[in-house]
Amino acid sequence: MLSIQPLVSKSSSPPSIPKLTPNILPCRINHSGPVNASKRYWNVEEDEKSRKMAYFRGRKLLGREVKLTDSYRGVIVCETDRALSQSECPNASGLVAEAATTATSTAEDEEDRDEEEDEVEPIKVLEEVATFDEIVVWGHEQVPGEEDVFVRGVQEWIAFAEAMHSVREKAAEPQAS
Repeated sequence: MLSIQPLVSKSSSPPSIPKLTPNILPCRINHSGPVNASKRYWNVEEDEKSRKMAYFRGRKLLGREVKLTDSYRGVIVCETDRALSQSECPNASGLVAEAATTATSTAEDEEDRDEEEDEVEPIKVLEEVATFDEIVVWGHEQVPGEEDVFVRGVQEWIAFAEAMHSVREKAAEPQAS
């Protein structure tokens, strides 16, 4: 399991979390992390059709903004070596117990649950370093369309999360047979 915690500050005041815009480029870069990119190497402009445009290593890129809905916010996290115990996170043990009691019981299921109870998974801590409310997906010489895997992936993930966390309302009228 994972737990997202605010960035730990050495000063007494809480750290301010910057708002960034992640960019998904149509290339493979063997680096993960921040880059001190000057305007010389990454300068996003708008073209005559109000599209995002930039040049990367001499290649023209056109960008499409994919906004998150108001009910979601994106976070950029950094993995830490810290871990929480089950006692430090009260919701975690309750979720495990609830899941165990709602399952239908068979002898095999009970053995699996006994093994799961013995193996307490640590809760790893991820520190929140930035937030975002949109992602820019870039394409070579064309704006990525609805069929782009990253555009579709973000939209499908949000739709899936909304469906999973929504509460169904009971039908007012019974359905006719």
